[in-house]
Amino acid sequence: MSVQQSKASSVDVIVAGAGFSGLYLLHRFRKMGVSARCFERGDGVGGTWYWNRYPGARCDVESMQYSFGFDDDLQQEWDWPEKFSAQPDIMAYANHVADRFDLKRDIDFETEVKAAHFDEAARQWRITTSTGETVTAKFFVMAGGCISTAQIPKFEGLSDYKGKTYHTGKWPHEAVSFAGMRVAVIGTGSSGIQAIPVIAKEAAHLTVFQRQANFTIPSRNHKMTDDYAQSWKAEYPAKRQEMRYMPNGVLRELNDKSALEVSEEERLATYEARWEMGGSGFLGAFNDILTNKEANDTMAEFVRNKIRATVKDPVTAEILCPTTHPIGTKRLCVDTGYYETYNRDNVELVDISETPISRLTETGLEVGDRAFEFDAIVFATGFDAMTGTLFNVDIRGRGGNALKDKWYAGPRTYLGLMSEGFPNLFMITGPGSPSVKSNMITSIEQHVELVTDTIQHMRDSGLDLIEPDKAAEDEWVDHVQVVAYKTLFPQANSWYMGANIPGKPRLFMPYIAGVGSYRRTCEQIVADGYKGFRFEAPTALAAE
Repeated sequence: MSVQQSKASSVDVIVAGAGFSGLYLLHRFRKMGVSARCFERGDGVGGTWYWNRYPGARCDVESMQYSFGFDDDLQQEWDWPEKFSAQPDIMAYANHVADRFDLKRDIDFETEVKAAHFDEAARQWRITTSTGETVTAKFFVMAGGCISTAQIPKFEGLSDYKGKTYHTGKWPHEAVSFAGMRVAVIGTGSSGIQAIPVIAKEAAHLTVFQRQANFTIPSRNHKMTDDYAQSWKAEYPAKRQEMRYMPNGVLRELNDKSALEVSEEERLATYEARWEMGGSGFLGAFNDILTNKEANDTMAEFVRNKIRATVKDPVTAEILCPTTHPIGTKRLCVDTGYYETYNRDNVELVDISETPISRLTETGLEVGDRAFEFDAIVFATGFDAMTGTLFNVDIRGRGGNALKDKWYAGPRTYLGLMSEGFPNLFMITGPGSPSVKSNMITSIEQHVELVTDTIQHMRDSGLDLIEPDKAAEDEWVDHVQVVAYKTLFPQANSWYMGANIPGKPRLFMPYIAGVGSYRRTCEQIVADGYKGFRFEAPTALAAE
């Protein structure tokens, strides 16, 4: 394909986003002979890992599993330096993939998709970009990621503050030094928990503002050993196949016992072993942690006791002990030295659960009757997850109806893949799929393969349009909530529920039944002739 062709104003498919989803889509489309253009608002590939460059940014899925499995040469040649990879190494991997498969020539960098309108007469999508270009395509794939729209709470006086401000999800690309500075970190979710220990070692003084305590488990990260890497590379095909049907899309040891059926001695020994092992596999200690509150309480109290044993000041320790949600119902964080950081003389924790930040000032911020002065403020305040990136684009389907209007009471999808009334619009790891409750690359590969196989099926069958049946979509939306409410997840005011964004509808957005269960459902739907989807031929409605 020539450079001229890659910049064509009309292509088969337009992809929004050049993270891991966008890269794999481009690779698959290239092999299919499908013309595609990808628009990426950053100036490089990597998606989440392009933007999240904050100090301490690291993946909480093991490196040997947080990688593509579609090409054996790729997975054999790449060497990860650590068990849990840091952001620069994941960025290097993304660039290696893009260069290895020559994908960048199909990507327009520093270009954002601003609007996507379905033209019913022409039966195609009309895309407008931030550069003013208009491009048309038969298919439009939103691959912008689930946690890529950074959000800062609308603090009073935000524009008054004269010091430096940063958001963990939109970190500068040049080096940032906090040496000798008074620094505030607002937020103790995953990015805050990773950044705080690193910033504390550099800053003259660090003040952490915590609205809600979160559970976090030590990662026990270490340098990758040749033996461990080879144990994966020697058996990658079999291991990848097994991963695809695991509950979270990762291989880890699961214990099929209830936390309540064993003695307290065995229960504590199991928790201790998992704590020493490190990583998010801690939740696999027993089979009912996320479904039985009494079982969950035993694990939560074990972690709280670890916090009390680690943090020397008992008042600070209790503030750090999560009590507002069952363990695991918010994202279980994985850290390196987080709780130990509060034993440093230059670190203060401020509880803003009952007395929130009232305003920012020219020199800092105010909490109640306390005024703080800072040289820099770091907002670790998270993302408008799952729907924020979709809503950043003015997406309009049949009849000019806006996706944002259709989803006013919460996202409505079939399989987290498509939404009725928006033909030929696919979402990669959208709301209603396992998505953020899984190893993202496992779920990305499954969705990309489902989308590209579906487009190939349509090409082979002479079909023009695809969209879900409304009845199938309604049934799936209800099913996602029914499954969620069989667990403890809805008991937490989490971003899974949209609770971190004022005014956002409260419902559980990911599909919690598991990666393997979801994959089997999709396989069965395809085997049943794409049950729940409607196809149209170029001139007439085709049978399912």
